[in-house]
Amino acid sequence: MHIPKMPAQSQNTFRGIRSSKFRHVYGKGARKENCYENVLITQKAHDTAACAVNPKFVAIAVEVAGGGAFIVLPLDKTGRIDINTPKVTGHAGPVLDLKWCPFNDNLIASGADDCTIKLWHIPDGGLKANLTEPLADLQGHQRRVSIVEWHPTAENVLFSAGYDYQILVWDARRGVLMQTLDLHTDVIYSLSLNRDGSRMATTSRDKRLRIIDPLSGKVLQEGLCHEGSKACKAVYCGDMGLVFTTGFSRFSDRQYGVWDEKNLNTPLRLDTIDSSSGVLTPFYDHDTRVVFVAGKGDGNIRYYEITDSPPYCHFLSQYISGEPQRGFGVMPKRGCKVSQCEIFRFYKLYATKAICEPISMIVPRKSDQFQPDLYPDTASPTPAMSAEEWFAGTTRGPVLMSMKTGMTIKTHRPLPLRPTESSSDKNADKKYAFLSRETRADYRPLEASVKTSSSTDKDLKTSTNLDTKFQALQKLWGCNVKNMGDNKEQCSTNSSGIESEKTYTSTKNTINKMNIKSGDSPHKLTSYAMQEKEIEILEKPSPKTESELRRAYTAQCEELKLLRRQLIIKDRRIHELEDQLNQFKTHHK
Repeated sequence: MHIPKMPAQSQNTFRGIRSSKFRHVYGKGARKENCYENVLITQKAHDTAACAVNPKFVAIAVEVAGGGAFIVLPLDKTGRIDINTPKVTGHAGPVLDLKWCPFNDNLIASGADDCTIKLWHIPDGGLKANLTEPLADLQGHQRRVSIVEWHPTAENVLFSAGYDYQILVWDARRGVLMQTLDLHTDVIYSLSLNRDGSRMATTSRDKRLRIIDPLSGKVLQEGLCHEGSKACKAVYCGDMGLVFTTGFSRFSDRQYGVWDEKNLNTPLRLDTIDSSSGVLTPFYDHDTRVVFVAGKGDGNIRYYEITDSPPYCHFLSQYISGEPQRGFGVMPKRGCKVSQCEIFRFYKLYATKAICEPISMIVPRKSDQFQPDLYPDTASPTPAMSAEEWFAGTTRGPVLMSMKTGMTIKTHRPLPLRPTESSSDKNADKKYAFLSRETRADYRPLEASVKTSSSTDKDLKTSTNLDTKFQALQKLWGCNVKNMGDNKEQCSTNSSGIESEKTYTSTKNTINKMNIKSGDSPHKLTSYAMQEKEIEILEKPSPKTESELRRAYTAQCEELKLLRRQLIIKDRRIHELEDQLNQFKTHHK
């Protein structure tokens, strides 16, 4: 039987099937113990997210009786949240938008109904009491502030948009208004900057899409966006020169569109999604060129892949859940879990329950090794330039970093000083109080003081080694082991009180006495790193509930996986170096 030969084009490709590494991306919701429960999510955030996330904290705008407030929780503080959790309560009206600084994980900006933008410093470990005093209070809007946005590459440059139809550009370090962009004739719905911050895309109630130069304050392009009367949103597609928008048609069908930033007269693609009524919000990932679209009141998240050639936008799949959503917070790429092939992570605020649920978007891969095609070099938390350079006209792309280490990158910055105070004035009172103390000598014999503090030879031996790591561990954890059965209250008081802080401080000071010289061997540096790890272990409290114990177990399993992977990589590198050494030896012979 003669079988006709297929053409070469038919053998290689099939019509209607497009190969993509993100075709099988799926969403994975967190378990109940890894969610944030009993969070009274605000009802007044309108179309804004009301949630902001970074590798350290999650901030959520909450409902309060008067004024506006939001809570800030460490990422690992999951489970049921106490109703009396400390809040940031400095606004006189409801908080409408929150944004973490991309270069400082402890600095957050908030815009509210009281026409102000406030900057807050959140200490490591979270708040211990209500925070009412901001670092800066930026006043310039005449009506409510609905959008705040940080510059992606310049440090301390902040944009804000309000219901007064204006966009204000601030120098956050000095708290000074640098520029006012009065280019809109109606309420601004969305604001998005491109990869280097040289272009800005905005949408407003007048149904117009604008491309603006934020430095000169000029409108470069303007065109009719979606014809529906409801809100439309826009997001810049990185450095591709494309803008992705979501909105409604004149028949109230939900749409998405792809536009060229140099020509907004006609869209590159305009397609209908469905006929629901919720406002759609797009989220773009520059590293994978995937845009995620989530609607308010929906239970699903659709995702599309953006390309440079027609049709420019390809539907991939969708994540479906049974619970409607009110808003989303998005984790920066440096906070994603590389070992799980996680390319995006949402923090979903439920519309009908007081729950915030993390949702991971994962690319299925069999290997647990680093996937370079999924994780190109991404934006680091290092600014490319200062605010003064940007206001002078300089434009630079983001500083990139590799994610091959597999560790979450966090920033550690101290509390910034106010412009009116100096470091010498800040610590002067403490210095004078210390110097004015009267020095009191202790003339007791050394033997008597030792006898009063230790009665046995064993106590005498341990009392001379109070600064050792073993002694610190024994002080920190010994009470829980000894008195767990009969005296739990005293044990918890001693373990969480002043003694544990003193023990941790003395242990840290002992380890910090070792100076790491530039000529030390890698083995010495490794031992220093292990000692720093022990400090982190000392800082963490012991798990008291079953859920905390499970989380600690899961974290240790992840660390073990990472250590095994690093060990395999080191062994492979050792074999490569040995082969090179043998080649050099044979070559010289």
